[in-house]
Amino acid sequence: MLVHSRAGKWATWAVFLLLFVPLFAVPLLVILAASFATHWSGAFPSGPTVERYAAAAGGDSLQALTTSLVTAVTASVLALTLGGWAALAAASLRTRGKRFLDALFILPVAVPSVVVGLAVLVAYSKPPVLLNGTRWIVILAHTVLVTAFAYQSVAAAVRRLDPMYEQVAAGLGASPARVLWRVKLPLLLPSLTSAAGLCFALSMGELSATMMLYPPDWTPLPVQIFAATDRGSLFTGAALAVVLMTTTLLVLAAVSRIRTRASYR
Repeated sequence: MLVHSRAGKWATWAVFLLLFVPLFAVPLLVILAASFATHWSGAFPSGPTVERYAAAAGGDSLQALTTSLVTAVTASVLALTLGGWAALAAASLRTRGKRFLDALFILPVAVPSVVVGLAVLVAYSKPPVLLNGTRWIVILAHTVLVTAFAYQSVAAAVRRLDPMYEQVAAGLGASPARVLWRVKLPLLLPSLTSAAGLCFALSMGELSATMMLYPPDWTPLPVQIFAATDRGSLFTGAALAVVLMTTTLLVLAAVSRIRTRASYR
């Protein structure tokens, strides 16, 4: 914290709490309370029950959670592979080439995700590549949307790498492939894990593009949450939202643990 006086620190904390509590903490706490409620009592939900969580642990809800996890993991792996490879390739390009790749990979996040969903739907609804009506069109859209974040994270880490490590390894006779696998990638591992966690979290919460593409047998959990609240089942939607949030946080905590271990290697 850059404030050094005691009064300044207290004022900074007070402003932080005044902004954080109503904007972030209260909405999440209301969702948590609503997930255990049966009705509204004044301004707050009441009537504690765990029936919504019992329903969320099986049937369509469990299938939707599994669908979201499979989609997010697959999209994150593909995005990390494509974005990481492009970031490593961009490091060897001249300034114009780097700018072109930066613009190319940032384009999907520069437009609304619903536009990306429509573009994927139009592009892959006819032969020779027919993906419409399959799970792969959803995974493809998620990959397109999150690859930009993987590329930016890895590209920033590549720029921070000390070229001396590569030069020493090459001077000792290591081939370019060996330098990549034994020097570069281990040094980039913390950034790679951070990018993977970010891609996973973004994919788990993606709704706009997914609504345009998902087939009936591949319904991610955000779509089911939207459908539940659209029908007026607010408490059911709240329970599903808590399940989605908890699952995402648990995976991010595991990724953070891996990143911490990689940082101290």
